[in-house]
Amino acid sequence: MGSGIGRDYKLNAMDFTAARERMVASQIEARGVRDNRVLEALRHVPRHLFVALAAQDEAYDDRPLPIGSGQTISQPYMVAIMTATLGVEPDDRVLEIGTGSGYQTAILARLAREVISIERHEVLADRAAATMKELGITNVEVVTGDGSRGYPPAQPYDRILVTAGAPAVPDSLKAQLADGGRLVIPVGPGRFQRLIVVERNGVEFTKSEGEGCVFVPLIGAEGWGEQDSSV
Repeated sequence: MGSGIGRDYKLNAMDFTAARERMVASQIEARGVRDNRVLEALRHVPRHLFVALAAQDEAYDDRPLPIGSGQTISQPYMVAIMTATLGVEPDDRVLEIGTGSGYQTAILARLAREVISIERHEVLADRAAATMKELGITNVEVVTGDGSRGYPPAQPYDRILVTAGAPAVPDSLKAQLADGGRLVIPVGPGRFQRLIVVERNGVEFTKSEGEGCVFVPLIGAEGWGEQDSSV
């Protein structure tokens, strides 16, 4: 991926604004997402600035796009449904596992008081942090590390969102969830997962199952091993 993210536009600003409006109307609202705060965040965040310059005119298409290091920026609908399922409140502290391009991070930043995002690929973490700075997003901290273990120094978290597929729900993430908190994570084998929603009530955890999805694997001590990176 080139280094010109956010600095050169293939289309003008009005074209991109119109593309975002079409994306929300045809890909998100038309499929039943009704959370107004999520819809407004999707209308506001410039998705094209989180992809390579050569792919900016595809940024609002109904599909994921490669961002380098074997990772992708998720399909807009999947970003919307995961964010709506997470149910972020304005005063929440959110932990995101898998920064990637930073697009999902920026959506969460519009909805929450604070976001800590963990990315195991340093080049992606640095690039996402730079894009966030360029956009004036100040309530996000990007950390490089093993997201499967969460980020204990800043626990507990009101909401935790995992943007990579795990073999099971990591115990560390459950432990870092605040009382009354919610965790959304794709769980399942490499080529197909389901969104799992975990909610904490004291020492009790309840689990429910949501939509089917396909994510890159969550690599780490409580995820898949490096040898499973192509599962």
